[in-house]
Amino acid sequence: MLKPYDVEPSASHASSLPVLMSKKPATPRKQQVRKLFVLDTNVLMHDPTSLFRFDEHDVYLPIATLEELDSHKRGLSDVSRNARQASRFLDEIVSGSLEDIKKGLELRTKDGQHSGGRLYLQTEAINGSLPTTLATGKNDNQILGVVRHLQEKEPQREVVLVSKDINMRIKARALGLPAEDYFNDKVLEDADLLYTGVRSLPKDFWDSHGKDMESWKKEGHTYYRVRGPLVPKLHVNEFVYDESGERPLYALVKETAGRMAVLETLRDYTHAKNSVWGITARNREQNFALNLLMNPAVDFVTLLGQAGTGKTLLALAAGLTQVLDEKRYSEIIMTRVTVPLGEDIGFLPGTEEEKMQPWMGALEDNLDVLNASDESGGEWGRAATRDLVRSRIKIKSLNFMRGRTFVNKWLIIDEAQNLTPKQMKTLVTRAGPGTKVVCLGNIAQIDTPYLTEGSSGLTYVVDRMKGWLHSAHVTLARGERSRLADYAAQAL
Repeated sequence: MLKPYDVEPSASHASSLPVLMSKKPATPRKQQVRKLFVLDTNVLMHDPTSLFRFDEHDVYLPIATLEELDSHKRGLSDVSRNARQASRFLDEIVSGSLEDIKKGLELRTKDGQHSGGRLYLQTEAINGSLPTTLATGKNDNQILGVVRHLQEKEPQREVVLVSKDINMRIKARALGLPAEDYFNDKVLEDADLLYTGVRSLPKDFWDSHGKDMESWKKEGHTYYRVRGPLVPKLHVNEFVYDESGERPLYALVKETAGRMAVLETLRDYTHAKNSVWGITARNREQNFALNLLMNPAVDFVTLLGQAGTGKTLLALAAGLTQVLDEKRYSEIIMTRVTVPLGEDIGFLPGTEEEKMQPWMGALEDNLDVLNASDESGGEWGRAATRDLVRSRIKIKSLNFMRGRTFVNKWLIIDEAQNLTPKQMKTLVTRAGPGTKVVCLGNIAQIDTPYLTEGSSGLTYVVDRMKGWLHSAHVTLARGERSRLADYAAQAL
């Protein structure tokens, strides 16, 4: 039954109704005000597509930002390339008249979709009220002045400075101006949430998943088809283990379909009979890693771990076995980004390989370990093996990778945490038929400016490639270099 005030009263008897029965006037919905983001130059140089990443909110570019963008466009570095790309995007957007620029320009992405916000450019001289101690000629202070002016001009909307420069953000907050970092390029907010590729099964796993279980053997592996509530959370090529019983289970998720998954038991590389180039796995995660590295069905492997967990040693041992013994690949190609830990020592003489030699100390150290494990043949035999091994390992620079295709190669990308997502994409797409790509790195040791654990190219590929049938990842947990290195990694 309708309540009396649910019906609009007619004019003839409206006066006879009590006041409480009159219809309550509808309150107008408050329109959501768009934010206005003022971009610092380093945001555009870090990600040229940042112009289109602010959803329905508006973007403002001060003249100082455009000036700095112009001064950084010369050169062959990634920063210069990004500055040129940002300028090209702006040229495509700014094609209207001066009046259009004052009203704001539509931000359309490459596929023609409208991002929702508008782009505003500074078209007039602005002198925001800032403390007299701040130098007026400095670009950073000019941008801060623009933010203050926009706050006073449009008090109804939130004006936010976006900058990758920590000191710029601190200075802005000291002046009472809202400032934020650019987060859109981050794969994860917290590195602890990164996919590890390893999952411990709960104690009641077989009670809740063992009903109607099927098992069979094939080519030395045992397979289990299980069904249960945990299955939808599993990824293809994720490792699962159960060490609660007398006989521990170590398995790989081969396939998933709804609430059904197929688990495949692993080969035990901790046993000497399954040693890889004289190397055996010393812990659970190293055993998982060797199962991936020795599996020809997995084309892309990422290994994360702190210093001393054996990433490079495992990758080299598996590569040498499959290049020299099994003839599965023709040669090993190793590359890494050349970011110095301290000050640069200047130009290096020689060929491409000779110039890369100082960066490849990790390769030489691990080759010494692998050669020392060969007891047969004595000193002469080890020298001959060393020459043979070195002839099958090529060291390449990242600078000359564009346009190349590697066919039937074992490609190791070392120190991959220093790569940007764009550089990582360039490298991984070099893989031709029969090539396996192995990415190694430690996201706690990033040396590239503006890259963080959340925006590193290594974090990017681990997150984007998980669940693909021919890709897998393992985070190595325990250091095996020495008790000193292991303790130092935790204590320092």
